[in-house]
Order: sequence, then C-alpha cells, then structure tokens
Amino acid sequence: MQGKRLLVAVIVATMGMIGVLGSLAIADSPDKSKPAGQPEKKLPPGWTEADMKACMDAGTPGKMHEFLAKNIGTWQGKITMWMGPDTEPMKTESTATYTAMLDGRFVKCEMAGVMPGMGPYNGFAIYGFDNVAQKFQGTWIDNCGTGMAIGTGELSSDGKKLTWSYSYTCPIAKKPATMREIETITSPTTKTLETWSTDPKSGKEFKMMVIEFTKK
Repeated sequence: MQGKRLLVAVIVATMGMIGVLGSLAIADSPDKSKPAGQPEKKLPPGWTEADMKACMDAGTPGKMHEFLAKNIGTWQGKITMWMGPDTEPMKTESTATYTAMLDGRFVKCEMAGVMPGMGPYNGFAIYGFDNVAQKFQGTWIDNCGTGMAIGTGELSSDGKKLTWSYSYTCPIAKKPATMREIETITSPTTKTLETWSTDPKSGKEFKMMVIEFTKK
C-alpha cells in the first residue's frame, strides 16, 4: 500500500510539473488582452528566457514537418518481396493512408494489404522530426510480430531521398538487428520505398522489399 501511495504521489507531482511548464510556454508570448492584475509569468529558479525559447522552438513544427505532411492522403502500393538472398520474388499490393497528428507535429501511416502465404497484413507507423536531435524519427508495428521497430532518418540535400535505419529484435537470431530503408520521391504523386534486411542465416544484407507508391 505504501508503494502505491508513493507511485500516486510521483504521478501527481509529474503531472503538476507538466502543467506548470505548459502554462509557462503558453505565457511566453505577451498577451495584452489579459485582465489587469493577473500575475506575470515567473520562470522556474535558474531558468532564463533563452531556456524557455529553446523549449518553445523544440515544440514548433517547421519545414521538416511540412515535408512529412506531403505524404498526407492515400497511396496505392505495388510490392515486390524477397524472403532471403537469391530467392524468387513475390508480388502483392497494399494501401497506405497518411494522416496528420497533434497539430502537424507527427504523421500517422496505416498500411493494409495481403502478405503472400500468410493472409491479411496490417501495419501502423508514426513519423516525426525531432527539432532538438535534428533527425527524423519513426516507429513501426504490424500484425506479423509483437515487437516495435524504432528508427531515425536523414533527408538528402536535394530533399528527394529519405534514408532510414531501424532497429528491432530478430525472431530467428533472437538478438538485435537493423533494417535499412530508402524512400525516394520521384514526383509529387509517386515515390519508391526500398528495404534492406540482414539474412539471419548468412549474415548478409539483401534487398527485402520494394514498394512503388502512387498517390490517389
């Protein structure tokens, strides 16, 4: 019981601090319409206006978020898959639906299709750009496993190629593995996604999947 009370106290204190920081962030821009006599903003001990601005900048969507927003809509995908090195390709199709989240700070992708030999396939991703780390970030889950793939991405200087590196746990090798993806924009309504994985038997990297997307 004592442990439960301590946990509740910690949660309450944490939520209180989040509320305080949220209030300070909102109050950072002077509001000339606020009633006379309302208390002025007070920063936490040791904080400066520059500290508060850094927090505001971290949470403000920018050009990289606008780049992600270009995906919003429904895309039809033609998929070619390989189970391993030197295997015959398999063909299938999918639909990917992108929607905005949290006032444009993140983009959600829901994918549906058929996995050859396995039946209906459903996947779910969340993409964002961390203003502080200056990297794209993504997570991926699907109905083929119970783990999460977590990755970071970098955009090419011409803004046409987004390269991802995902980490996950290989179900065969039972150890951490990486997956590489390259998303290439070929026009405002077409793009290609290429995925490379590591063969758990040979340790060699091979092209696992290519998706040719067309926006509806």
